[in-house]
Formats: sequence, C-alpha cells, structure tokens
Amino acid sequence: MIVSIRLSKLAAITDVMTKLKHRALLSVAASPLLAFGCVAALATTAAAQTAEQPSDLGQIIVTATKRETNLRDTPIAIAVVSDETMKNSQITSLLDIANSVPSLRMTTFESRSSALTVGIRGIVPNDANQPAREQGVGVYLDGVYLGRQQGLNAAMLDIERVEVLRGPQGTLFGRNTEGGAVSMVTRRPTGEYGLRTTAGISNFNGYNFDAHLDLPEIAGVSIKLDGALQRHDETTKNPMEGQVGWNYLDRSGFRAQALWAPTQTFDAIYSYDVGRSETSPFLSQLVSYNPLGLPVSTAFPRPSGTISPLPPGVGVHTKRQKVADLGVVQQPSVDDVSGHSLRMSWRITPSLELRSITAYRKVDVEQYDNAGGPNRPPVFQPNAPAGNSARNFSRYSLSDLGQSQRSQEFQLLGSALEDRFNYVVGLYYFDEKAWEEAATPSTLTWVGSDGAYVVRDPITAGVTRGYRAIDRGSRATSESAGVFVHTSYTPPILDDRLNLVLGGRYTRDEKEGVLYRVSNTPRDFRFDLKESRFDPVATASYALTPDINVYATYATGYRAGGANSRSLTYAPFDSEEVESREIGLKAFLFDRFNLNLAVYDMDRTNTQIEFTLVAPDPVTGNTRNTVETVNAPGTSNIRGVEFDVSGRLTDNLRATFAYAYTDTSVPPALNPFPVSPNCPACGTVQPVYIIYTPEHALSGSLDYTWPLSFAEIRLHLDANFSTGTQSFEQSAQKTDDAFIVNARASLADWEVAPGQMISLSVWARNLLNESYMYRRSTEHRSGSNAIGDYANFNAPRMFGAEVSFRY
Repeated sequence: MIVSIRLSKLAAITDVMTKLKHRALLSVAASPLLAFGCVAALATTAAAQTAEQPSDLGQIIVTATKRETNLRDTPIAIAVVSDETMKNSQITSLLDIANSVPSLRMTTFESRSSALTVGIRGIVPNDANQPAREQGVGVYLDGVYLGRQQGLNAAMLDIERVEVLRGPQGTLFGRNTEGGAVSMVTRRPTGEYGLRTTAGISNFNGYNFDAHLDLPEIAGVSIKLDGALQRHDETTKNPMEGQVGWNYLDRSGFRAQALWAPTQTFDAIYSYDVGRSETSPFLSQLVSYNPLGLPVSTAFPRPSGTISPLPPGVGVHTKRQKVADLGVVQQPSVDDVSGHSLRMSWRITPSLELRSITAYRKVDVEQYDNAGGPNRPPVFQPNAPAGNSARNFSRYSLSDLGQSQRSQEFQLLGSALEDRFNYVVGLYYFDEKAWEEAATPSTLTWVGSDGAYVVRDPITAGVTRGYRAIDRGSRATSESAGVFVHTSYTPPILDDRLNLVLGGRYTRDEKEGVLYRVSNTPRDFRFDLKESRFDPVATASYALTPDINVYATYATGYRAGGANSRSLTYAPFDSEEVESREIGLKAFLFDRFNLNLAVYDMDRTNTQIEFTLVAPDPVTGNTRNTVETVNAPGTSNIRGVEFDVSGRLTDNLRATFAYAYTDTSVPPALNPFPVSPNCPACGTVQPVYIIYTPEHALSGSLDYTWPLSFAEIRLHLDANFSTGTQSFEQSAQKTDDAFIVNARASLADWEVAPGQMISLSVWARNLLNESYMYRRSTEHRSGSNAIGDYANFNAPRMFGAEVSFRY
C-alpha cells in the first residue's frame, strides 16, 4: 500500500508530489482488493496469534441495530467517530466531522454554515433547505430524528460517539435514510459527582468553553448538566464599517439530563437541550470573469450576447480572500434550536425489553446571507439611468423559517432459542410543521461608473421586516407512520458461524402544503402527497474465525417526496428510491488491528433532479429564479469500495487509515422548462451529475503517547484528501482537490491533587493553511446576468490553546 500526502505549500516538492498523486490514488484504490486476498491467508494466523500487549481495539460497541453490539459482529458498514477523535481534531460541530469519514460528505447549503447538506455514498440532496423537501441521510440525536437541515450545525454537547451508517437504512431507521444515517450518542448521567471543563483561546479572537457536571444520585435520580460556548471573528473581513464579515461564529448550547432508575429493570431519562448559533456565510468570490469571451458592453439596456465590465475595485481571486473587494450590508444569521426527549426502558424479562422514545423539537431561523456582493447578479450596469433599479446590486438572501416536530417510537427487543434468535419489533410516528418566507432585496446602489456606491435605505430596499417583498412564502405539514421488524438467527449448523438477518418496514407518508406568496403577490398553489412503501433488508454473515467475519446484504431505502417552493407551480414530486447490494469483511487481526472492507452497488430510481430558469414571473413580470424538481426516468448507478484499518503499530503509537472510492452515473434528463431565447437548453435532454461526491477520498491519523512520571504527552496528527466534485447538478465544472492536515499536542492527565487532573493542549485545524474551492457555480457565464464563475473557499488555518480540568 502506498500512502502519499500532497504538501502543496512546500514549493520544493510540489511538482514531484503532483506527479505521484495519481499513482498513489491508484495504489490506494487497489489496496482493498489486495486485502481480500491477504485476509484468507491471515485468517489462520490471526486466530492463533497472541499479542504481547492486550488492546481495547477489539471491543467497539455500537447501537446501529437498536441493541448494543460489537462493531466487528455487526454486518453493517459503520464508521465510529469517538469523543477522543473529536477532541484531537478539534471537532465542535457536525460540519467538522465529515473529514473523519471519507464516504461522508457534509457541506454548507449555498455558503451558509447555518444549514448543512449531508451525504453518504453519493446520496446528496441539491436543495433540502425548504419546508417541503427532505434530506437523503438521516441525522439522529439519541435516537431522535432531526427533521431539517437548519439547526444541524448546533454545538455538540458531550457527544460520546458518532456512528456513521453507510448504505440505505430503510428498515431500522425509515424515511430519509436512502444513503445512510448519522447517529449522535450523548454521554449519560453517571450518578456520581464529576466535573469536566475545558477553556481555550484561538486566532481570529476566538474562544471556547465547555463544562459537564454530573451530580450524585438522589432517590434514584441522577442529573447531568452540559454547556458549551464557541466563538471566533470573521475569517474574511468586510470593508463596510459596522457590518460583520464572512465565516463569523458565535455559538452556545446547554443540555440537562435526568436519569431515573427506581429498579434494576426500569429506567427513564429525560433530556432538554437548547442552542443558539449566530453565523455569517462564506464569501462567494469571483474566480473567473467572462470565461466565454463575450463582447463587453456598457450600453443600457445591455445587448443580448454581451457582458458588462467588472466594476472598478472588483477583481478575480482564485485563492481565499482575507478582505472582500467591496463592503456590503451583512449581519449574522440566527438559528435557535431546542428539544425535549423522554427515553424509557423496561426489561420485562431477562430476554425481553420494551423501549419508548418520545420527543418534541423545534427550529427557528433568521437568515441573512449577503455572500456575493458585486460578485453575483445583479451585475454592474454603469450607464443605467439614475434611479433605475438596474443600478441596485448586492443581493441579500433573507429568510424566516420555523419548524416543529413530534415523534414517538416503541421498540420491543427480545431473544429466544437460547439466544439464537434475536428480534426487534417497532412502531414509529413522526409529524412536522414547517413554514418559510424569503426575500432577496438588493442592498446597495451604484452612483456612477467609477465604482462609487451607497447603501440603500433598509425600509425602501425591503430589508426591514414588515417592508420586505416576499419572493416566496410556503408552509407544509408532514406525517409519517411505520411498523418494522428486524430479526437475526444463528442456525445450529457450521459450528454456529452462520448468521441470517431478515427484516422489513412498512411506511405511510402524508405531506401537504401551500405556496401562498410568489413575487410578493398572493398565490394559492397547493399539493397533497400520499405514499406508502415497504423496505426490506436481508443479510447473511459468516465467521471465518472468531475474529474475521464476512457478510452480504441487500437493502432498500428512500427519500420522501415533496414540492419545491422556488417553483411557479408547487407541483409535487414522488419519493426517490435506492436498492443496494453489498459485500463486506470485518476483522480483528493480531489483537492489534481492526480492518473493515465494503464493496457496494446501488441503483437509484425516481431520482429527484432540479432545473433552474431565470425568467419573468407571468403574473408580475418580475424576473425571478424559478426552480422545478422532477423525478427523472431511468436508473442512476452508484458503486464503490470503502476500506479502513486502525490499530497499534507499537504500544505507544496508534494509526488509522480509511479510503473510499465512488463511481456515479446518472442518465441525462429532460429540462421541463419550455424552449426560449434566454434558455436554449430548456426543453432539451441535459447531462446530470451527482454533487459533492469525490471519486477518491482518504484520511489517516497518527497518535503517539509518551508516559511521564506525573502525566503523559500525547501527539496527534491527521490528514484527509479528496478529489474535486461537481457542486451543481447540471454543471460539469468540478471544485478543487482538497487536502487538510490537523494536529494537536497535549500534556495530559497531570494529577495536581488526588482525583483532580489537568491537561494542557495546543491545536491547529488546516495546519498548512490550504486554500481550495469547495463549491463553484458556472450559472452566470452567459445570459442576462453574465459575469463569470463564483466560488466558496474553505476556512483558513485555525489554531489555539486549551486547558482542561477533570475531577
């Protein structure tokens, strides 16, 4: 196996490493196939091998099958991100976690870190940021489904582990787990007094603080309190005085848990959490101007087939900007999230347990996104008459969104036939109400051809609430009910090495909504969608040795249908479905190494695809961005290989390596808009791409521990690489390759008093200060809004120091 790390900042070896990169990727891609051949040879040796030192790597407990199982014995492709991994990589939110799992993709919706797009194995929605649209990967907090993109980037409060389930999870998790599931598991109250705190500072005037307090059990009740604060200034400055820049963060969260265990067979845990995030988007930079070589014109109105000149002071930047070219109006977006949950467990007999999960959650969002300024339409028209709206620019994407959800799940877990037969039977109910009103006023006005501009009055411009011209207003309600069964059976043959899993889930979804305002005029577009479906799973696993298992799985999943509030029809579209076939291997070798391998092939039908048209609203005549979502005919194919290995190279040195190869193909689809001079592609069959899915992605880490007489030194280094991806479904343009290194050094577990430990740490994210485009748009290369490509770049190097106390 050849592992190559590309250090583009080191000029002396850049050329050599660029040439080696492709060879390294081919070698890495081949390594899982080599592993298949090696495992058979290693099986007998591994079973007999006795390591010199015992290792905890063989026991990784997960709850992916609704019961606690050893990761190695669970026939699902799972990646586990532990609390130690999150601490070492300075992971404080879901957006940070994606780099730890190559097949997991998390990115901002548009450029907004307030809403996350989550994808696994090529199942990545283009726009699930609306009340009637859904994600393709389910995100869960202690078993409770989180229904909206908004609020997912809240503070993580004492997360014990994150389980990333790859592949459709339609049987055990249900709707919107077409690509998989991300399950966050929090640490429960202990019933014993304990305190853990961490305080730190970082560049960009940043600071962080978290505290976790366990109180002693009283009358069978154990209470735990968690709190967190995280803040840093903008990483790209806004030249306009008094306005926030880009990639600003101010986040806080609090959670209280109460565990009641009156008997040894019953317990109930109530949890309440609340969080607030104030963020600003990443800057949308102009990375190319006039890439098609159109004639430049300053005439007004501008002739068709031409392009306006760039405004004075505005330039093309192909690397991340520290300061924007022009100052714009920008305030932080505000996300408020809160939730209640009650989880109960009654062990009726030693082999029968009844569980209940009851939850209520809500999200409220005030969105302020002025990421583009002069770099996105409306474009510069220097000769437009004074007072003409064509002089206005710097589009401000404003949105108010509210969502509330209720859910109830019952699970009956049992075993029979001397534990040969295990089962989970469940009932699930979920309902959701969501609404959104959005406006897109222009906040600045050019006052001449020399680049001078002024800020528009917020009332006249429509920024102030009550004066906004609502571009779209919609509300939707969803209701979903399901019943599921999941069984596993070990027949008394083949020395009990064979295990068979069979399960299924019946789901009934109902969704209705109304688009009640378009272009600031009342409308009454309604939809009513009812769907029912059955999602099966079948798995056969076989233990080659006590430490090596192979499995084969067939499973299905889906992403629920809905309607697009950016359209002029609000016509419903059906659910998107996936059928998956997978073979895998899980091994624990030499009492030191965990090895996991999965090879999968998925067929997706009823693919939800979006088409965009900038055209006048037939009612008002106002030009607007209209989007229609259709279920495309044909079958999309996604296939790939996932490989990871972790273990101890020595007693003090631990290493991990993970790789994912993904190959995607989507049949061309018919653009549903009628042919027009402004849209020559309308009414034609267009190529379609799966977004935010790199062909190659890999990650690795090293952890070294050096014991001292009074403490220990811990050194951590991790790196991840991914090839460029498409970020829009109808654009072949790819983003940059991405390469990030993170590091941490700690003086840990220094006992300053009996039972009291202190740790001192320094850390860095993006240690080499790499700059790459993670999102790039080509939609404004031509047409009435022609200017060029804009892109969003990753965050710069962040570094800091922390002190932790534990009692």
